[in-house]
Amino acid sequence: MSALARSVEHEDRPLNGYRELRIAGEQFGCSPHELTPEQARKLQRIASNELALEQLILSSPEAAQVSVPTSQLDAALDQIRQRYESDAQFEEALEHNGLGTDDLRDGLLRELTVEAVMELVGSRGVHVDATEATLFYYLHPERFAKPEIRTARHILITVNEGFAENERNAAFQRLEEITRRVKRSPKRFAEQALKHSECPTSLNGGLLGEVRAGTLFPELDKALFSMSEDELRGPIESELGWHLLWCEKIHPATLMPLDEVLPRLQEELQQRQNKRTQKLWLKQRAASV
Repeated sequence: MSALARSVEHEDRPLNGYRELRIAGEQFGCSPHELTPEQARKLQRIASNELALEQLILSSPEAAQVSVPTSQLDAALDQIRQRYESDAQFEEALEHNGLGTDDLRDGLLRELTVEAVMELVGSRGVHVDATEATLFYYLHPERFAKPEIRTARHILITVNEGFAENERNAAFQRLEEITRRVKRSPKRFAEQALKHSECPTSLNGGLLGEVRAGTLFPELDKALFSMSEDELRGPIESELGWHLLWCEKIHPATLMPLDEVLPRLQEELQQRQNKRTQKLWLKQRAASV
């Protein structure tokens, strides 16, 4: 009897040890012996549910229709092995958890077989063609909207009560003077940013880049998205200090072109259809056993 067939009949200790090791790492980022009592109980619930589901899948007629290539199994084993600095550390970790390399291979074989069965079942789902994906695109335009973005620059004078020139009022007055100079000659913004701004963006003329709503400090965000294109506004106070803000350009919200999203959309809709097919199959399997 193969390791896979044996594991369908009952979960022996090595396979169970591998399952606990994997779940502990995925859920808690540690080994099973490092879990708290509460975490250990949660692990056992997850393992029990997972085992029941796997047994349902692996005892199905479809399981006899799939096979896992040795090359795929070897690649999965190597991927785990590469997480360790050396083979010795890898072997030590297995031994510490009561496992051998064959136990690990058996566990991986079980997982990969489950994946293969579910892929087979999912492939029976209705094929989603480009026409269906196109219809979805036009029925749900909000899904493909690019939000408005604004190209912005700023000049920052920080507030630091430990320095006379950066006390709140002094910083305000310094930025006011910079603001007057920039308003007289807007082309000097980058120059003034390089000379006076106390933000790393000064090296790039104060450029904040293409900004979406909700990404700046609230005071700056509110101001920027109420400004007209090419408008200057300041001083504006944030938790960093005083800012002169320039809304350099407004890029209106747009709809992503159909040809740009169609391949990804078709794939996404197909995956949804496959998952629906898989869920229905699992429900029917559970009702039949």
